Amino acid sequence: MRNPLQDQLLKAGLAKKSQVSQAVREQAKQRQGKAPVPPKEDQVDVDRLRAERAERDRALSAERNAQARAHELRAQVRQIVEANRIERKGEIDYRFADGDKIKSLLVDKALRTQLAGGALVIVRLDEGYELLPRAAAQKVRERDPAAIVLDHGASTPPAPASEDDEYYARFQVPDDLIW
Repeated sequence: MRNPLQDQLLKAGLAKKSQVSQAVREQAKQRQGKAPVPPKEDQVDVDRLRAERAERDRALSAERNAQARAHELRAQVRQIVEANRIERKGEIDYRFADGDKIKSLLVDKALRTQLAGGALVIVRLDEGYELLPRAAAQKVRERDPAAIVLDHGASTPPAPASEDDEYYARFQVPDDLIW
């Protein structure tokens, strides 16, 4: 960027074009060199703030990735359950515990037998429950173990024996008991 004086000197022939461009470059260098040098303390603060911002960005990114992964796993569980669920039909109330509540499903005798034998598993899907075959339930368990509500075929660690257990072991519970 030339000033009007440089243009007049060029027109009058008192300066060459190369001299004018050299003067422009020198002026630009001087302007860049005149920028105030920040004190060392400010530079350290800037570096610290930059590092804190980068750490905060990494933490937010990790949280977003974890949320996306959890959403993806829930979608996979939903897809597996909807693709493999067994149609429930029947008049027999099959009761099971979901946390601290007793829930029930209507099933027929064949489904009840399969549930008791461990061939079928009860899985929570949103606010309802579905029956799944063991193979599909294993896929669900890999993605979200909390979705499995009842699985009689899973190996559960034996509960510690107590005095009451010894007493009640004398009484046999019939296999066809429905509660």
